[in-house]
Amino acid sequence: MAVIVGLKPLAGDYAISRLGRDAALPAWADGAGFVAIARTEDELSVVCLAERVPAGVKSDGPWRVLKFLGPFAFNETGIAAAVLQPLAQAAIGIFLVSTFDTDYLLVKAGDFERTCATLAAAGHRLTE
Repeated sequence: MAVIVGLKPLAGDYAISRLGRDAALPAWADGAGFVAIARTEDELSVVCLAERVPAGVKSDGPWRVLKFLGPFAFNETGIAAAVLQPLAQAAIGIFLVSTFDTDYLLVKAGDFERTCATLAAAGHRLTE
């Protein structure tokens, strides 16, 4: 049985920024919109609205965000794969962030319309 996922586009253009592994959590990252912060032994990554990223910060964008309409239980399988497979087949690059309740898919702003069309053709539901 195919997994069908509901997705909701979030407003705004986003950036994915990279700071040094020992950098403090930046105050500019927090605020309205989707925010994700991950620290590893190599880096501090920040996803937030592009308008908040100061000049001179290493970042990539603009990206658009699609929220998976969850929540999903941790034992549910195939949710992300069902969305990512048609995008991989269409050669659309992604950045995926998972939270406790759901997932957030980031695609380059220039690929957003093609992403939505690809996902709709795969049977996924896009809502406003």
